[in-house]
Amino acid sequence: MLFPRQIETENLRLQQLSHENVDVFDYYEVCSHQEPSIEEITEYLPWDPHKTVKQTADYIDELEAKWDDGARAEYIIRSKEGEPGAGKIVGAGGLIVDWETQTGKPAIWLRKQFWGNGYSGERADAMFELAFEDLDLDLIAVPVQDGNDRSRRAVEKYVSSHGGQYDGIVRNSTARPDGTIIDHHRYTVTQKQYRESMRET
Repeated sequence: MLFPRQIETENLRLQQLSHENVDVFDYYEVCSHQEPSIEEITEYLPWDPHKTVKQTADYIDELEAKWDDGARAEYIIRSKEGEPGAGKIVGAGGLIVDWETQTGKPAIWLRKQFWGNGYSGERADAMFELAFEDLDLDLIAVPVQDGNDRSRRAVEKYVSSHGGQYDGIVRNSTARPDGTIIDHHRYTVTQKQYRESMRET
């Protein structure tokens, strides 16, 4: 097995996002318009709110296939006992792997009620460890859509803590589901930078 099925951090429990570990109706509820503030949550995400349970089921199927192919490790995130909403779905996150370029790209989304708890950085630490310690990748690259200042602040904090840097803005980086072409700010951490930062702590 290339990716660990479960990762635990101080406050979070990450399990493979699969039909085995999450009920499709529960996941649909937090990915659809049943979730409060879903439009705000997905404003800068590469997916729109789910419209049907089948769409959610197909999405989980796709993630399971990418997991098996070693292309993406995606986790359902729940908070631990003693944390806000203990045991509930906090969001999801993982690591997209490009083996050709030896690059990992962390991804995350959180339900709005869990914003501001430091969960993005905590999950990032786990993905850095996965990328560099378990998968021996050369680079972590974190793209942040231009205008997403909240995420930029969080990314700048954890990239800096791991010795990384801001590379600049990538124009016309990708297109959103509605076809809008967007720019991305790119932050990176090399394995060497990561290891040097770990020695310093």
